[in-house]
Amino acid sequence: MASSAVIGQGDTLAKPVSARERQVSDFSALTRTVQETGLMRRRYAYYWARFAALVVLLAACGVGMVLLGSSWWQLAIAGVLGVLFTQMAFLGHDAAHRQIFKSGQWNDWASLVIANLFGGLSYGWWLHKHSKHHQKPNVLGTDPDMINGVLVWETETLEESTTGVRAWFAARQGHLFFPLLLLEGLNLHVNGLKTIFGKEPVKRRAVEIIFVLIRLIGFVAAIFLLMPVGLGFAFLGVQLAMFGLLMGASFAPNHKGMPVIAPDVKIDFLRRQVLMSRNIRGGRWVDVFMGGLNFQIEHHLFPSMPSPALRQVRPMVIEFCASRGIKYTETTLIDSYRIVIDYLNRVGIASRDPFQCPLTAQFRSAR
Repeated sequence: MASSAVIGQGDTLAKPVSARERQVSDFSALTRTVQETGLMRRRYAYYWARFAALVVLLAACGVGMVLLGSSWWQLAIAGVLGVLFTQMAFLGHDAAHRQIFKSGQWNDWASLVIANLFGGLSYGWWLHKHSKHHQKPNVLGTDPDMINGVLVWETETLEESTTGVRAWFAARQGHLFFPLLLLEGLNLHVNGLKTIFGKEPVKRRAVEIIFVLIRLIGFVAAIFLLMPVGLGFAFLGVQLAMFGLLMGASFAPNHKGMPVIAPDVKIDFLRRQVLMSRNIRGGRWVDVFMGGLNFQIEHHLFPSMPSPALRQVRPMVIEFCASRGIKYTETTLIDSYRIVIDYLNRVGIASRDPFQCPLTAQFRSAR
């Protein structure tokens, strides 16, 4: 027979702890442990050395352009510039996440200089878009990286079926994804220009406009002053294609093909960031190729952690997730591309009749 406890006047009842409160408490404990390891400390020497190396390499490309003149070997330099501008974008990404400096103002100006002056992109446009992605990764209608456009990323918000040429394209969009990335560099510049010259509020609009115009006009002018018109257009094409391909190939593997959720689904911060993200296994060359974004789970959990520390915190996160039964997804770079291609093709085929899509049916029945 169960005994009953008698609670006296001086006794107190412990308030029941909800599952959500336990989850928040658990993650807070992990955060404190990570902070105690020193992994959140600033890495000034690393970032200054990385920035200086990129500036020197960009200057070397400029010297090479002058020396080569009208030679078609200029296209090799164009490809190298695509790589270097991508690496600069990764550096700007780290600054935007407050990874480089303790001062928020210093990080803002570093991002402005790197993104606008070196990259010809709009920091304000990218920050607004990327911040919404971090808040609600893979949330339908909220994550800007899941908004349908040229590609169909999801069928839940489609109001009508795709037909004709659009349906033919959508059914093959996975195989066309990487060729389309060759245009992504141009798309990034266009979106930035539309933002800084548009009506939406932009912090430091005048600075952004000045920096972007100096970069874009100055770069194009230098190209056509140094080489014939035909070679100049080819140079621009190769540089933009390489830049767009590398940018897309670095960001796409991280979330595409992972679970997507309806906007009204409640999920705690930890699971939202872990379950919707995918890590990419590999050595240091993968770190460089993806700018540290291969540790996407750790980056989403600790966005202000310097990117060189993400590899070190990974074992702690794996152990933490395993102890709580949270699925931690990690794969190779090649396999991640296969997943992205298959996912896009499946969604594209489903867009012919989105109301028959199992994912859509699941969400609709849950409401």
